[in-house]
Amino acid sequence: ADANRVSAIILGGGTGSQLFPLTSTRATPAVPVGGCYRLIDIPMSNCFNSGINKIFVMSQFNSTSLNRHIHRTYLEGGINFADGSVQVIAATQMPEEPAGWFQGTADSIRKFIWVLEDYYSHKSIDNIVILSGDQLYRMNYMELVQKHVEDDADITISCAPVDESRASKNGLVKIDHTGRVLQFFEKPKGADLNSMRVETNFLSYAIDDAQKYPYLASMGIYVFKKDALLDLLKSKYTQLHDFGSEILPRAVLDHSVQACIFTGYWEDVGTIKSFFDANLALTEQPSKFDFYDPKTPFFTAPRCLPPTQLDKCK
Repeated sequence: ADANRVSAIILGGGTGSQLFPLTSTRATPAVPVGGCYRLIDIPMSNCFNSGINKIFVMSQFNSTSLNRHIHRTYLEGGINFADGSVQVIAATQMPEEPAGWFQGTADSIRKFIWVLEDYYSHKSIDNIVILSGDQLYRMNYMELVQKHVEDDADITISCAPVDESRASKNGLVKIDHTGRVLQFFEKPKGADLNSMRVETNFLSYAIDDAQKYPYLASMGIYVFKKDALLDLLKSKYTQLHDFGSEILPRAVLDHSVQACIFTGYWEDVGTIKSFFDANLALTEQPSKFDFYDPKTPFFTAPRCLPPTQLDKCK
């Protein structure tokens, strides 16, 4: 897989009501995390560290601070994009469309499909990575894209093993022995949740007790073939607005949808409790998540703020 033929779309999220009051005047991806970073720095830095430099950021609510941070960090920060770019696409009202905000993750991309098509017509893009702006993890997206290419999949979903306490908060997948996704269920409860249990013993090489994690959760990280994404949004599912709750459960029935298992640290910080817990977890010695890996650093705008980590202090 060639990183020069991959584009990334980072979704700026909805109202961020579950992170209120942190989101009272800022978008969810602009919320500070780990001291001097912002949540948007996670997918942005992962893109750069993966060699992906053609990036779109979709913003909607309270986007001023997000736009300012992206401009300061990535457009004024001296990062060399070569033939790439970072473009912020803010929700706007088009003359021929009914009034209203983005109705979901897929709708946000569909409303600006003409911008993407115009850009992709001048760039040779084969695959599109769709990312969330409210998670804490380190990932080489090109490993995900490579599996996507080798499987010749229309869609690849990055999945993480989770326990029962986290399962109902995420979209869950069931896979066969080849990794093909047989079923996708968004935030199931009760009997539906129990029906999505899978055998995870094959992950024992990476997890001490795989039986504690009987579910595979979608991380909200997807790779689409460019043509497959355009077809889904423009032709096949023109009335569906959300990937997780509407499009993916249907796409698994008539498209080649594969799962790629991620066993590293991953935390969705879309609620106050998860955000609070994730920040406190950064103080552990050693921490499960480290901003300071010299090979894959996380970038941010330099400001006079306390450091992320303090060692051996009183």
